[in-house]
Amino acid sequence: MKFGKEYLSQMLPEWKEAYLDYRYLKTLLKDILRFKRKAEEGRTQQKSLVRDLTLYRSFSGLQKQKSHDFISGGDIEDLFIMVKEVKGANSNVKYETKFIIPSEDATDQEVVFFNTLDYEFSKVDVFYKDKVEEVMNEVALLNKQMDALIALRIKVENPNLDMSGAVRELVADVANLATSTVSNPSTPRMPRKEQMFVIQETTIADEEDSEDSSGGVDVDKSNGGNNNFKPAHLEILEHVKINNEPETPKSTIKAMLLKDSKDKKLQFNRKQLKKVEEQLKQVFIEFHWKLRQLKRYSFMNLLALSKVMKKYDKITLRGASKSYLRAVDNSYIGSSDEISTILERVEATFVKHFCNSNRRKGMKSLRPTAKKGKHKTTFLLGYFAGCTTALLVALILVINARKLVIKEGSTHLFAYIILHMLMYAVNIYFWRCYRVNYPFIFGFKQGTELGYREVFLLGAGLTLLSLAGVLANLDMEMEPGTQKYQTVTELVPLGLVTLVLAIAFCPFNIIYRSGRFFFIKSIWRCICAPFYKVTLIDFFLADQLTSQVQAFRSLEFYICYYVWGDFRKRHNSCRQSAVYNSFYFIVAVLPYWSRLLQCLRRWVEEKDVSQVYNGLKYLLTIIAVLMRTGFDLEKGTSWRAVAIISSAIAAIMSTYWDIVKDWGLLQRHSKNPWLRDKLLISHTSVYFIAMVLDVILRLAWLQSVVNFHVTFLHRTALTTIVACLEILRRGMWNFFRLENEHLNNVGKFRAFKSVPLPFSYYDEDSSKDE
Repeated sequence: MKFGKEYLSQMLPEWKEAYLDYRYLKTLLKDILRFKRKAEEGRTQQKSLVRDLTLYRSFSGLQKQKSHDFISGGDIEDLFIMVKEVKGANSNVKYETKFIIPSEDATDQEVVFFNTLDYEFSKVDVFYKDKVEEVMNEVALLNKQMDALIALRIKVENPNLDMSGAVRELVADVANLATSTVSNPSTPRMPRKEQMFVIQETTIADEEDSEDSSGGVDVDKSNGGNNNFKPAHLEILEHVKINNEPETPKSTIKAMLLKDSKDKKLQFNRKQLKKVEEQLKQVFIEFHWKLRQLKRYSFMNLLALSKVMKKYDKITLRGASKSYLRAVDNSYIGSSDEISTILERVEATFVKHFCNSNRRKGMKSLRPTAKKGKHKTTFLLGYFAGCTTALLVALILVINARKLVIKEGSTHLFAYIILHMLMYAVNIYFWRCYRVNYPFIFGFKQGTELGYREVFLLGAGLTLLSLAGVLANLDMEMEPGTQKYQTVTELVPLGLVTLVLAIAFCPFNIIYRSGRFFFIKSIWRCICAPFYKVTLIDFFLADQLTSQVQAFRSLEFYICYYVWGDFRKRHNSCRQSAVYNSFYFIVAVLPYWSRLLQCLRRWVEEKDVSQVYNGLKYLLTIIAVLMRTGFDLEKGTSWRAVAIISSAIAAIMSTYWDIVKDWGLLQRHSKNPWLRDKLLISHTSVYFIAMVLDVILRLAWLQSVVNFHVTFLHRTALTTIVACLEILRRGMWNFFRLENEHLNNVGKFRAFKSVPLPFSYYDEDSSKDE
């Protein structure tokens, strides 16, 4: 792989603008090469004339003449350029290249090249320095967090210790006891567990400070080795409290009712300690990931600078790379080693305090292995796809041959889910093609996100199960020998639903357990809105559910048919039931209601007025859905008029919000007219086509109020087609919505998850309030 492609693949997508523009610099080098070739062609035409003129030159003798060229004291490369540091705004250092050779020897193309190179190099250096300063601030916070954690550990293990001075006395006793034990083996020992715990938790000094040059420990024997210990102060626990974020509906209600809740106070028990350790462990993992990315950023940019200068030397034969790379080595990004030092200390701290000094286990958590593509996934995907195609052809032939119509609810539920899964797989494919960092945006744990192949495999497997169930049901219904087993026949769809639910909630580590549980937790947070803090994955998933209204209605029919209906006789009176019709309204508005509550929660927490308008959009949609459902059940001119008016208002506002707010398009003064300044797709026509399709598909509700009659389609089939079009629209919406979110993250260089710290200090809270 060429370096340019490798450099692009190693970029952190959210920091793309902060990387060296290697491609543009290569373009400038090509301009220099092109100009040089043209100049050489001109010199070639004059070469013959110059050779002839030398015949008329005066005889200079056989003695060698002394050269008067100005080369004294250095190489020619040292006399070509000189890189200077210039103080810029905010005390940032900028680099400027000065030409020492005569000005006529440096072409305009070279001047442009070095001006651009100086700008890119200064940009990289300033960005790296700013990020290192952020890291150093985070290190200071983590130090205070670890002090509080160690003090909490000591207090939990030794609940009778005083809050002042007791630990120092205990450490001194341990050190003196260890010394006296060596001199007098008969001295009674402290219990092993307590002794090892105190030594392990109070030896928090840097090992480098306690080791001498020969690698041994510098022990002050006159003081019993007591100088090696820097014990944690238990007084810290008097100044900290637990950052208890609402994680359950119960805790959220309690936090609303009791604003000065005592739950935030420290509780010296193992349950509280374990919770704090798990939270701080995640903080260290994310911080370590940030350090690794920052180190990679430094390495890749330094390598790109070296490659560019070597290419320049190869083209111009100037030999200027040594001078410029010397300035690079002396710069902050070239000489700073803070990140490497902090990285080593973070790993040592993590292994010691969170993995019981098991380095292999600790490094496995800090540096998870990259997920490799498995041939088994590709093979199973192809196998399931082939079987699905065969079953689909067989089903079509059976339906056409016997003039059958699939019963309501039997297959529609899985058809909607499968189509949505396939659209999500397509989304993942294009997100990866355009380097949209969807794992970070959705908050997936590193290495657990599903690729498009895995999602395609799940969709193909579910399709295979569904088609096999439908064919089995039809075969048992049509076969004379099995017609008497009507109960068993009707239980096939129910068994299929049960099997899928069993796989989804299976606790064993099979069939992408991490992804399944992540999805279930997100669904639960959507159901319990607004009692959970709303994250992007929550409202993104809630938006997906709004496109699955017909799937929820199919699920309602399942429940009615198998619980209240007489499925043994293949009879049901669901449509005639008042309860069923009432839930027909409720089920349709539940996804929109959940989304409305999420908007209200975000408005209260973030004080963002736009969330009020977004909630108003979903409220209007709820009214429109209720009116259309009422017209579907009751009919009548008045119902139709109200349904058309409410649906038109909701469709207009939803379309505007899709295009302007969610996609960020239709900006009049952007660089790309009527789009936005930054676009991932180079063909701008794609965005205009997407906007037109969104408007058209948003009008799919017209089918339910205008009563289109298609002779060759059943009414249920027409409803199914409209529901599938809404899922296709949602799939298109997903790509542009995440593209806009990704570009917002890129604009603000947000590339890492912010994990809340477990402790907060009272003095920090008071300073924030001031």
